[in-house]
Amino acid sequence: MGQDRASPGRTYALKLRGGETSGSIMMFEQTLPAGTRSTFHLHRDSDEVAYVLSGELTVLVGEQVTVRGPGDCAFMPRGMRHAWKCGDAEPGRVLFLYTPARAGGLIEEQQRIGRGFKSMNASELADILDRHGWELFGPSPL
Repeated sequence: MGQDRASPGRTYALKLRGGETSGSIMMFEQTLPAGTRSTFHLHRDSDEVAYVLSGELTVLVGEQVTVRGPGDCAFMPRGMRHAWKCGDAEPGRVLFLYTPARAGGLIEEQQRIGRGFKSMNASELADILDRHGWELFGPSPL
């Protein structure tokens, strides 16, 4: 299990690496402190699914905002701008899945090198985003 140094209490546990599925699926579980927000981003060629294990997740996909609770899923199609926010009342646990696995390779790499976006210079950030098919648009609008 990895700890996000930039966000105390935020942890990642890789469940399926892309290499274990011949690039078909990548899956990880994330523990989120209350109020944690993603970046506003998209994945060029991977769909993403978030399955809420506990807590509450507000998800923005395109222009649509939904609130998901335990047992609910959110689907974020490839090429669609999206962001999410953990509810303010309690921590959350979410299982994230990417298919194909390319976009999940970014999470795997961040775990391996122990560095998040905030610790990368502009060139490093552009390189990791491009290699894994991500585009960033800024902080979460949620």
